[in-house]
Amino acid sequence: MKIIILSAGYATRLYPLTLTRPKPLLPVAGKPMIDHVLDNLASIGGIDRVFIVTNAKFADPFQKWAEDYRTHKAKLDFTIVNDRSTDDTNKLGAIGDLHLVITREKVDDDIIVVAGDNLFSENLDGFGSFCLQKQAPVLAVYDVGNLEEIKKYNSITMDESGKITFFEEKPKKPTSTMTGIALYYYPRSAVPKIREYIAEGNNPDQPGRLIQWLYPKTPVYTWKVPGLWYDIGSKESLEEANRVFARK
Repeated sequence: MKIIILSAGYATRLYPLTLTRPKPLLPVAGKPMIDHVLDNLASIGGIDRVFIVTNAKFADPFQKWAEDYRTHKAKLDFTIVNDRSTDDTNKLGAIGDLHLVITREKVDDDIIVVAGDNLFSENLDGFGSFCLQKQAPVLAVYDVGNLEEIKKYNSITMDESGKITFFEEKPKKPTSTMTGIALYYYPRSAVPKIREYIAEGNNPDQPGRLIQWLYPKTPVYTWKVPGLWYDIGSKESLEEANRVFARK
């Protein structure tokens, strides 16, 4: 199994903090944000490589971080994939970056895809077990508890088995506070669908759009994230995560 960490954004809303450091390397409770992400995924069985897709500006800092993580923590093998973008005007988008990794690195395996700025308070072993059991695409979901917040994310409904029956990215009139977040599983059999999505000329940004396109074509299941989840998009959310994770 492979992990692909999406980390190619420029996080302009966090300037000046992210002028010289990528958002996933900003400290949260004393360690880089991406450490929290990977610490919660690293114990999932069968992971043999971690791909971090980033941009030309931050490829070197991620390479140094990966070498340090491998030395002091899990002995994972890392590949830093530089998408060659230099700013928001020529970025590939999250799905474009995912497609780049599976194409350039010839990925032919089950993959877990996660955004490098998504923080979880609990271990994600259960996600790995659920995905291996389903052997179908899986989307992690979280109840944000606020319909207004959902407008920033996506609206989703599921049947009794947890299979997605409706998904809309950036809904104007959401009816549920449950949302899909940037933690995905694609079995080996579904990887060609990512290539198909891009080949059709679909929007390469916002990874939820891939799920919106995929779920009518093939069953996509959901897994509810335990504990707390933070999408670090502002200084306020970064400060709150620092407070919460420092207490942990």
